[in-house]
Amino acid sequence: MDRHPYKIPRCQVVPESDFQTSFSIDGRKLIHWNFGHHYPRPFFHPVIGPSGANLVRMGHPGAPNHDHHSGIWFAHNMVEEFNFWANQAGTQIRQRQWLDYIDSDEYAAAAFILDYYDGHDESPLLTQTTISIIHPLEKNEYILELNMVLESPSIPVTLHRTNFGVVAVRVCATISEHFGGGTLMNDLGVKSESNLFGKPSTYMDYSGPVRDTSGDTVINGLTLFDHPSNPNFPAKWHVREDGWMGPSLNRDDAIVINKGASLELRYQVHVHAGALDPDKAVSIHRRFKDSKSWIVKRSSMKHREWEIQKAD
Repeated sequence: MDRHPYKIPRCQVVPESDFQTSFSIDGRKLIHWNFGHHYPRPFFHPVIGPSGANLVRMGHPGAPNHDHHSGIWFAHNMVEEFNFWANQAGTQIRQRQWLDYIDSDEYAAAAFILDYYDGHDESPLLTQTTISIIHPLEKNEYILELNMVLESPSIPVTLHRTNFGVVAVRVCATISEHFGGGTLMNDLGVKSESNLFGKPSTYMDYSGPVRDTSGDTVINGLTLFDHPSNPNFPAKWHVREDGWMGPSLNRDDAIVINKGASLELRYQVHVHAGALDPDKAVSIHRRFKDSKSWIVKRSSMKHREWEIQKAD
């Protein structure tokens, strides 16, 4: 009996050379996860919008001392007394290993273990199990979902209060308010850095002009969503007109992760065409709020050691 012809999944995650992993939909590479140990920390870059343009940037358009801004990245400014946010701080977040890759028509997912090294101890101060999922939407839009579990392997670890951490987005120059023609906006429709900095919101959007594959100017954007299960939801936001945004996990209070305990964090990024559509943002956030988180566990499947699953 002939086998049924193989159907290539719409959504794929593929290991690439030079310490990268790509996420694609319908054969279009949209996101690269960069995890080489020559970097201070891993990051997503590029992040391709519906236009075909890269919507994020490496570094600040005008300030070399902000080279720690890397597309979409994870970091925290003060873990114990150690700064994992800045470069040249002696710290490093390193990927230890990947655990699982999943391809399907509905989504593609990848799970990684990251270790936080303080530059003094050979053992990691924190570990972060990261599950990244890409979901296709209509008109070449998509969602990048981020599920993180932070654990302390040996001692209680304090995340001290700070504006910086644990996830952030540096948009390309043309999308920024100052260097380009972009707009920052929160869930109330409030705009601009001066009105948004330090204010709570369920999400933040940065949208602005980019060139599409035909050379025409179009609007694309990224909406970064906080999840109600995260501590201090809705987050107070650190935003800048020069082109970056991030929810402050613990702007007002420290968070302690005890030995053997964990801190689960959930965020997602909607990569969209056009300016922010508030009604669509409300709908996307509602689905995100009602969705189950993701876990990775030992697998009983053939040729698979670990398996990404929805939590019970």
